[in-house]
Amino acid sequence: MQHPSQTKLALYVGGDLGRYAHWRAERHLANCEQCREDVAALAAVREIVPELSEIPEIPWNRLAAEMKANIRLGLAAGECVRPDDKPRRRAVFSPLRAAVALASVAALLVTGLMLEHPFQWPDSSTQLRGERTEGVMVQSTRNGIQIREGQQALRLLHSGAQNVTFSVGAQGSMGAGYVDPETGYVTINHVYVE
Repeated sequence: MQHPSQTKLALYVGGDLGRYAHWRAERHLANCEQCREDVAALAAVREIVPELSEIPEIPWNRLAAEMKANIRLGLAAGECVRPDDKPRRRAVFSPLRAAVALASVAALLVTGLMLEHPFQWPDSSTQLRGERTEGVMVQSTRNGIQIREGQQALRLLHSGAQNVTFSVGAQGSMGAGYVDPETGYVTINHVYVE
């Protein structure tokens, strides 16, 4: 014979079992003395529980006064332990900050000068031959293609590439296509003159 669990017996005492489970529990209790004793014990505990849930009277005013006194005592103890000197503030001016500011200003000035007067790459082929170029010119160099006007040039470099294919258009355009040796990507550069 299988006995009901303590949970089912507790639900039976509280009247919280379903109809079929209640009928089965009653049928079992009719034949089992041990389970009837457990049900009687659970019923006795059920009668005591409401008395245990009552909250005794608490003197809230006395507790509040004790808490305030403890807080004041803790604050007073904290004042005794705290050092007399006030916390030091970090200096606004320090040598490290001054050095960083000076380096930033110097970098800004150098960048401005480089943008105002860009470096001009000399073209060795025209300088060796002593040629002077007038107007806009598109040409290939040893490591790229460029568009040049006077002493200023815009150069697209393909340094390190092995098999560069150049293409020249009749309207003043030039292109270079190559495989980048580091990444393996195909790169195509075009320069147009208008």
